[in-house]
Amino acid sequence: ADIMIAGGTEACIHPISVAGFARMRALCTMENENPRLASRPFDEHRSGFVMGEGCGILILKRLSDALRDEDKIYATIRSIGSSSDGRGKGITAPNPKGQLLAVQRAYQDIQPQSVDIVECHGTSTIVGDRVELETLSKIMQDRETPLRVGSVKSNIGHLKAAAGSASLIKMALAIHKKQYPPSANFSKMKDGIEAQN
Repeated sequence: ADIMIAGGTEACIHPISVAGFARMRALCTMENENPRLASRPFDEHRSGFVMGEGCGILILKRLSDALRDEDKIYATIRSIGSSSDGRGKGITAPNPKGQLLAVQRAYQDIQPQSVDIVECHGTSTIVGDRVELETLSKIMQDRETPLRVGSVKSNIGHLKAAAGSASLIKMALAIHKKQYPPSANFSKMKDGIEAQN
């Protein structure tokens, strides 16, 4: 393929989904707050995610073709990695081995030390956020500079089928604008780990 239109959409927060995630205790439990402001990935007060709706579409081309065609280029994808979590304790408890394998695959052709910001899944669940940080710690050990982590879910909620697109768009815009976008609602990271706000 010479050009691809890729993305995802989540346009229906169905009551059954809300009830199911609530039963699993995956949804944010902050009381007396605007739910749009309650998602706190990696924050010591995280208590679950906020559901959101949205759509994210990307136009993907080979870099050589985009340069030839004088397209506006926001970012380049230098490497990808994926893995199934396999059997685990459940949808809100990711398998650390699966996450580690995915990150190791993504960094086969890139030096982890060259990375200074990571857009995480960051659902604001206690187990999920902890597993992500532990996985990154294993890959990014021996760093001389801090690693910034964040999640677009703090800004727009968890878009489920469009979550990956939203994350990629956020990072493409960050690279294009040469800015480190802060995570909303962040005050202090648990366990003394520092984060970019």
